[in-house]
Amino acid sequence: MLLAGGCASMPDTEFLTQRYAGQAAKFKSTLGPLSARQSAAIVAKLKRQSGNLDILDKQIALEQEIGGGALVTGNRVVLLQDGPATYAAMFTAIRAAKAHINVESYIIEDGEIGQQFADLLIARQAEGVQVNVLYDSAGGLWTAGRYFERLRQAGVEVVEFNPVNPLAGRKPWRLTHRDHRKLLIVDGKTAFLGGINISGVYSSGSSFFSRPEPEPGPAPVGWRDTDIQVDGPVVAEFQKLFLESWNKQGGRPVGSHGYFPVLEPQGPTIVRAIGSTPDAPLSLIYLTLISAIMNAEKQICIANAYFVPDPQLLSALRDAAARGVDVHLMLPSGSDSKLALNAGRSFYAELLRSGVKIHERRGAPLHVKTAMIDGVWSCVGSSNLDWRSALDNDEINAIILGREFADEMAKAYERDLLASDEITWEAWRHRSLWPRLKENWARLFARML
Repeated sequence: MLLAGGCASMPDTEFLTQRYAGQAAKFKSTLGPLSARQSAAIVAKLKRQSGNLDILDKQIALEQEIGGGALVTGNRVVLLQDGPATYAAMFTAIRAAKAHINVESYIIEDGEIGQQFADLLIARQAEGVQVNVLYDSAGGLWTAGRYFERLRQAGVEVVEFNPVNPLAGRKPWRLTHRDHRKLLIVDGKTAFLGGINISGVYSSGSSFFSRPEPEPGPAPVGWRDTDIQVDGPVVAEFQKLFLESWNKQGGRPVGSHGYFPVLEPQGPTIVRAIGSTPDAPLSLIYLTLISAIMNAEKQICIANAYFVPDPQLLSALRDAAARGVDVHLMLPSGSDSKLALNAGRSFYAELLRSGVKIHERRGAPLHVKTAMIDGVWSCVGSSNLDWRSALDNDEINAIILGREFADEMAKAYERDLLASDEITWEAWRHRSLWPRLKENWARLFARML
């Protein structure tokens, strides 16, 4: 049975915001839940660092109530920009693995980067480290079957998420339900997540209908993307999310390889792991992001590769700008999905008229999925700002609270602004007829993007 998801709709975020805004913040440490007094002290410290922002009362309570879990203290988070830095950090962690390695990726290509991963994973498996690989069937359409078979022959456990072939599935066939996550966990202690697939372009598009073709001439510039490395107690939450997907897809039950070791504090950062799936009644990351935008007081800086907003997201951005919040959107100037690019541009006019500032990044294709609000609330993950991410995909994101990490995010955003062109209302309103026609046509397919 094919479930297209056409009747699915976004949840009412305003109702949830009003319902939970008065709840107290709760946090979790390596020793378990913190007391109300300890949690209040954490919020007070964050407010002192960040200007007494109400978002820390409203947003923390809302997101933990939506997801049913507390924010986790005691973590170290490292911002990784682009493929080379991310792969280098991943390879270092993989080489140091002692018990297990879990890989979950929308795309695993069999090019140079993919072969480096395969060689390293096979070597670690041969040394007694259990390696588990979960890849999306649609994202792996262009990867030769012999790539995964080589891993299996070496003892690596490999699972194909929701096979495109209806005869290969283990449950009702759902072509639109894809695993868009990018997650690596080593020994249950270190996690990597963000927008970077295992790909020669350093990442790849979210639509399996459009794979970028190599162009003649010099090698293209690597895609602009962002990942994070997380060490500390919150890694156990990411591990749970991986194993939930692994078990639902029929992965072999894990043995006693220390999947949930005792995790000591590694730093001062507060992190929340969010996994979204269409199997759940609500998209947790969608609710979290919309409510954060609705509670923003000073500034919103969003960078995203595929921007096809639904009415609630559009309204939240416009309303934030109308109440004086400095709202910035950084979007790509080119894309592997021309349909998504033009559909997103069809919303520019109403956003610009509302005071939202839009920037299109030049040069390297933008594949980032990040947000930073009020200099204290940050989000890094796999989710795009489109209907597919909210309603059809499994996604994984991290919410990071704290001024120090937000400052790093802000500096990265500023560097990207230097490589971007601001889209002004005056210039946009005078664009030619042809782009308008393409935008209006693409918007008809917004729900499918």
